[in-house]
Amino acid sequence: MGSYILRRLLIALPSLLGISVVLFTVLALAPGDPFEELATNPNVPAEVKLALRAKFGLDDPVYLRYYHWLTAMLHGDWGFSFISRVDVDQLIAQRVPVTLAIIGASQLLALAVALPVGILSAVKPYSWFDRIASTLAFVGFSLPTFFTGILLILVFSIKLDWLPFVFRTDLPGSGLAWWWEQIKQSIMPIAVLGLFQGASWTRYVRSAALDVVRLDYVNTARAKGLAERTVILKHVVRNALIPVVTLVALQMPAVFGGAIVTEQIFRIPGIGSLLIDAILRNDTPVIMSVTFVFACLVLIFNLIADLLYGWLDPRISFR
Repeated sequence: MGSYILRRLLIALPSLLGISVVLFTVLALAPGDPFEELATNPNVPAEVKLALRAKFGLDDPVYLRYYHWLTAMLHGDWGFSFISRVDVDQLIAQRVPVTLAIIGASQLLALAVALPVGILSAVKPYSWFDRIASTLAFVGFSLPTFFTGILLILVFSIKLDWLPFVFRTDLPGSGLAWWWEQIKQSIMPIAVLGLFQGASWTRYVRSAALDVVRLDYVNTARAKGLAERTVILKHVVRNALIPVVTLVALQMPAVFGGAIVTEQIFRIPGIGSLLIDAILRNDTPVIMSVTFVFACLVLIFNLIADLLYGWLDPRISFR
């Protein structure tokens, strides 16, 4: 397996290089100037403007700017944010813990909903449970996250006054009281993301399990006298999870980008809100770094999905 992982990582290097070239070229040719406010500010001398542009190489050719960026990245320098006036890696490091906490919890919630509900729906197709679950799943992924987010705010924050609707990173206090406040302000964003993703995955899990539960080896396992619980867990679930792993692994990076909407609604200072702010203010180094991280996540989760295939299906070998 070690040699397989090494080969995959070596194959990923040209892909990352090509992705970085495309991203950097598109951002370099896009309209907008991060120093546009300085250009229109009469209090800033012209020589200061020219010195700043020369320092950051904004007037250099695109290929030369890309070479400088790639060289800096290889040395661990992610660039300097024109707007925040701090290093990009520090800026991202400040936002990552919040994003990972919210998105990680939401994905666990989505799996906790999708796996049991989808498998039970497949085991008892067209039953009342299956009909109710399918209806709720259709409703769940038909409603966009900005609608459900606003709806939860109206009900639980404004009407009932149970939960805060603005996420704060400077909560006072410590101990159990501090953790309780953290949990309260995280409930709604986690529910919005987790239930939306869980509704979509429920239909997919049901479809995958429904294909497996009708196969001959499942009927053979039942004919041998195995308990229904053993048949479902060992013979149905394990094989049904193979296509589900592909879906979950490929959607994980997209969830980081999809959290942009939720972060904007609840004012969560995460990676999504950082990217939106950088786009609106033409902060090219931040945009480049965040989108490049998303591209790396896609390749990493593809590799994780391939490794999980071998664990779920022993017939798959790593060569």
